[in-house]
Amino acid sequence: MSNDNIPVIILCGGKGTRMGDRTVPKPLVEIGDRPVLWHVMKIYAAQGFKNFVLALGYGGDQIKRYFLEYDWRSRDFVLELGNGGITFLTPNDAAGWQITFAETGLETMKGARVRKAAAYAPEQRFFVTYGDGVADIDLQALVRFHEEKNVLATITGVKAFSRFGELETDGMGMVTGFQEKPLVDTLINGGFMLFEREVLAYLEGGDDLDLEEEPFRQMAAEGQLSVYRHGGFWRAMDTFKEAQELNALWDETAPWMIW
Repeated sequence: MSNDNIPVIILCGGKGTRMGDRTVPKPLVEIGDRPVLWHVMKIYAAQGFKNFVLALGYGGDQIKRYFLEYDWRSRDFVLELGNGGITFLTPNDAAGWQITFAETGLETMKGARVRKAAAYAPEQRFFVTYGDGVADIDLQALVRFHEEKNVLATITGVKAFSRFGELETDGMGMVTGFQEKPLVDTLINGGFMLFEREVLAYLEGGDDLDLEEEPFRQMAAEGQLSVYRHGGFWRAMDTFKEAQELNALWDETAPWMIW
């Protein structure tokens, strides 16, 4: 099966309640001068995957508006008044991206969002990811691993930093040390998932169907869910503090910037 042009469904309809008060949906919170959603899309586009389906919900109109206005927001141009003529002076850094905007409901859970968005991704195989997680992941290696395992779904397993400090004790009631937000040894789902179309049979139901509950449990029980271990850089942006941390990384090294 060709790996060319595998579509990418991006879940970007959640409310992001842990981000605190803000005027834009979480996928539009900026890292540097571009939304985190743009960074996610650049990771895929840099590796040849430029066919995107955005599963919209909360703030969907703002996400649509951002891309509809993308050219004049991001490029230098000359505007000739009177006839509305525009001459762009700098290239489009997202040239070739095809973006489908799918309204999947304000309160819809992730499993139902994938099912609805997949109507616009009719290919046999498609990626699914979140609109707020970045990594220096090798997507072609993920595809090869998925094919070797011969399963319906592969998720990317990553290790995350704890949101809490960890006490070190001597077992006798005394503290001997303290680790500030240590790396947790267990794997979590870091997004960057790859599905065969048959996965949609596990996603039947109402809008309250979550992806990581019954669907994944059932696929795992049937031997149809594999995990690709990514040991490189990965971060998710769930809180305002994590957004600040990603901005600090962007100013320094931006390890997810593989383009």
